[in-house]
Amino acid sequence: DLVYGLPLQTEESLSRTIHEVLTLVPDRIAFYSYAHVPWTSKGQRLFDETHLPNPDQKLKLHQVGKELFLNAGYDYIGMDHFALPGDDLAIAHKQGRLHRNFMGYTTQKTSMLIGLGVSSISDIGIAFAQNEKILERYYSRIFSDNELPIVKGYFLSEEDLKIKNYILDISCKGKTNFKQEDLPMLEKIVFPKLFEMQLDGLLNFDQEGLFVTDLGRQFTRNICSAFDLKLMLSKEEACQPVFSKAV
Repeated sequence: DLVYGLPLQTEESLSRTIHEVLTLVPDRIAFYSYAHVPWTSKGQRLFDETHLPNPDQKLKLHQVGKELFLNAGYDYIGMDHFALPGDDLAIAHKQGRLHRNFMGYTTQKTSMLIGLGVSSISDIGIAFAQNEKILERYYSRIFSDNELPIVKGYFLSEEDLKIKNYILDISCKGKTNFKQEDLPMLEKIVFPKLFEMQLDGLLNFDQEGLFVTDLGRQFTRNICSAFDLKLMLSKEEACQPVFSKAV
């Protein structure tokens, strides 16, 4: 796992790190964007935020890393993952069998994912559940209270499940087909945002479906966010940012 967009990180320092990593010839590389969320991760308040790269600089860092990985022979799986051509992940991507969960891209698709440890998230297909985020509470719930250390959860509605499938298709296959019965909802909420992204050359879409362009592949997270109705609602209601920025 590598992170770009760190405080005081430069193209030179990032390139140096990547060159050192490439000498190990790892089968897979996850190249994550630094998530600046000091409202939940208090330790991030310990440095000056002016040391963070601006969006243009952060995008350049991503492009530098991506170019180095591609030149080293890695396949771009999508969003934040790279893999050697012979790796199972790269093969699954080429065969259209790719799946994505809370840990990133995977070759295994399952209806149940059990999260173990502090703050981990479980997915049973129709619901999510997150464990306690504080270590002491996590242990207390298990050993003292003899119960699962779940702090919050969410049951998916029928609409949520439809949106979840669209997001999985886009993030794993770079395309999706729209169901006719979903068009009223999509046309009202999702299509206006997709139209803006189409003007930027990130995707092409019509009432039949959507296809992500080569340029849009590095903005897959942004494209998926257009379908996230809960995310848009939380942004409208919150007086401060709730999630990290995609770039």
